[in-house]
Amino acid sequence: MRENICVVGDDAQSIYGFRGANIQNILNFKNDYPEQRLIRLEQNYRSTKTIVNAANSVIDHNKDQIKKKVWSDKEEGELITVLRATSDNEEGTLVANSIFGYKMLRQLNNKDFAILYRTNSQSRSLEEALRKQDIRYRIYGGLSFYDRKEVKDLLAYFRVVINPHDEQALLRIINYPARGIGKTTIERLMVVADERKQAIWDVIASDEEPMPKDFNSGTVSKLRNFTTMIKSFQTLLNKQNAIELAKHICNTVGIIKDLKEDDTPEGLSRVQNIEELLNAIMEFSDKQVDEVTGEQNEVTLNKFMEDVALLTDQDKKNDEDDDYVTLMTIHSAKGLEFPYVYIVGLEENLFPGIQSLSTREDLEEERRLFYVALTRAETKLVLSYAESRYRWGNLTLSEPSRFIEEIDQSLIERTRKASFRGTSSFDEGINFSNPFSKSFQTRRDVTPVTSNTTKEFQKRTSQPSNATPINTPKNNYSDFVAATPDEIDEGMRVLHQKFGQGTVMKVEGIGPNKKATVLFDECGSKQLMLKFAKLNILK
Repeated sequence: MRENICVVGDDAQSIYGFRGANIQNILNFKNDYPEQRLIRLEQNYRSTKTIVNAANSVIDHNKDQIKKKVWSDKEEGELITVLRATSDNEEGTLVANSIFGYKMLRQLNNKDFAILYRTNSQSRSLEEALRKQDIRYRIYGGLSFYDRKEVKDLLAYFRVVINPHDEQALLRIINYPARGIGKTTIERLMVVADERKQAIWDVIASDEEPMPKDFNSGTVSKLRNFTTMIKSFQTLLNKQNAIELAKHICNTVGIIKDLKEDDTPEGLSRVQNIEELLNAIMEFSDKQVDEVTGEQNEVTLNKFMEDVALLTDQDKKNDEDDDYVTLMTIHSAKGLEFPYVYIVGLEENLFPGIQSLSTREDLEEERRLFYVALTRAETKLVLSYAESRYRWGNLTLSEPSRFIEEIDQSLIERTRKASFRGTSSFDEGINFSNPFSKSFQTRRDVTPVTSNTTKEFQKRTSQPSNATPINTPKNNYSDFVAATPDEIDEGMRVLHQKFGQGTVMKVEGIGPNKKATVLFDECGSKQLMLKFAKLNILK
């Protein structure tokens, strides 16, 4: 009697090692069954030749694989576009602009597009950019950023600090993280509040009226500790800016500590969502700039929460139409296909992730994940990366992913460095700042640009202004030339066309978000965003 075994699989798409899947089960099959016969299924029926060849050139870098040469008999197809942004926020803008442009010029639907990312937390900047373009989207197999539990939990703390009578938010956080205030206590508080015709906050925070008599001393102590903590946050509302207060609340209440106790991939994702919320606050703060003077406007937590309320109100719109741009993680995309695919966040330590760089095996699984992402596209593939990205509310430089360089460079067209204003154009390619431009077409004669390291941020020189400076002798500004942000350093004497002369006291940040605190002789201390400030260095 002869026993037969048939196994079907693609080693190039083995991407679930974190769940216990082992690629060696496929690779060692020929050793376990010496009489086996290998049949390679090498034809790709989905993608253009360009996309297939790009995927082949990437996966060839893996050592642990069953060698094969996938091919397609479809058309050659368009070159793979690489978008380069100055920040993750701008990356979202470029992607949204690109989708809008393709939709208009090629008469496409939202459902023709998919945006793939390595981690769920990356969806936030993309969602906001799509909203601004009025492009409908959905999160495949998940929730929109501001609907995720951990995000709503921290936002609930912010809401209670701003308005402690927000009972929905109060009940959400009164025992999270767990502080021994159980369900029975909460139910009793609701009854007492109703009897006294008071808000729950007034019952637990009042110094004039006693706590319910049936509460023991331990329960009373826990409730007092909670209200004392919230009141301490309230005293800082007008003393600290949004990001400072948000970080303080986050660290004090222990949300991060609680989430980190779950060391599963899902737990890590929740921590990343909290990080991204802090990044959102920092980005929002950096946008609040007078673009004439460069002065940084102070942003309170109240103002940020007003902005969030506007964003989340848009999410409540109920539309039965199924025409949506799909946003998903690459793991969720396995087995799916879309005409136009965007793979975002292609930066070292993000994709490939920093945790995958310790061993060759882990890096190869990340490369297989990238292979899966590439092969989701049928017609057009767009890759993007940011030269800087917020981490826990701090801006850090990023390097382009090694995976971009592993693609056959003859298959790639790249953008020039994106402008600080959120627009970008190809090297003689598509101009997404004006999607109706005649240049909105694919060019196969674009010379690829290669880079292994992050280049310096684009230096910009502003034109002289006609504004009259304050109490400044004419000979100091008659030949006014604005310095680039990189030229400004602490201790310098500078001239501003509105605020006059001053001394640079502090310089912080990097790239497009570099800012300086300047003590002006006439009008005191000002915090300026250097890309707008137009400072002249005095000799």
